[in-house]
Amino acid sequence: MSHDHHGHAHGATPTDGRRLALVLVLIVAFLVVEVVVGILASSVALLADAAHMLVDAVALTLSLVAFRLAARPAGGAMTFGLRRVEILSAQANGITLLVLAGLVVYEGVQRLIDPPDVGGPSVLVVAAIGAVVNIVALWILHGANRESLNVEGSYQHVLMDLLGSIAALIAGAVIVATGADRADAIAALVVAVLMLRSAWGLIRATGRVLLEAAPEGLDPDEIG
Repeated sequence: MSHDHHGHAHGATPTDGRRLALVLVLIVAFLVVEVVVGILASSVALLADAAHMLVDAVALTLSLVAFRLAARPAGGAMTFGLRRVEILSAQANGITLLVLAGLVVYEGVQRLIDPPDVGGPSVLVVAAIGAVVNIVALWILHGANRESLNVEGSYQHVLMDLLGSIAALIAGAVIVATGADRADAIAALVVAVLMLRSAWGLIRATGRVLLEAAPEGLDPDEIG
């Protein structure tokens, strides 16, 4: 994969836009499968992973819109162009992740107390496919300009998704092997923690940009 566009410190390139669009198609296609099987197998781990993927899909859509807007030339009142749309889009992602993580924690705790019957084999198969989809998506995004907060946000989302699929995969395997339905709720809580972690990272990074804070790792006093 060519890394020739790593030179652009900010914004992304048209190729990055195509990469984001391709990843979006992959994720939306799998998301539908995960929701259907999650409901049929009554697996909160799959549904939590699907919720995370839904945020990913919204994130990627926002990234693509932000991408188009940021490419517009500066003019009129928008002296800086619409570059900051990227930052707002990344911040919206962080906030949505936070809300969804709260819902997953609530549902996961309920199911730990009173676990329903979970279709282990279905969870196992779908989570395995999910892991493959996420690995392909990461591979596509890896070649994009990761210095763009927008692309980096999407990359982090997909990475957390992969970990979510692995958690659901382990839960499916445990249920098939031992019949312990609570494994599903535990996997969902693991996914929720991952969601909270990426949400905090995104909100913190975008907050620094919007507050015009000095880039991390640089001490203004020392430079002065």
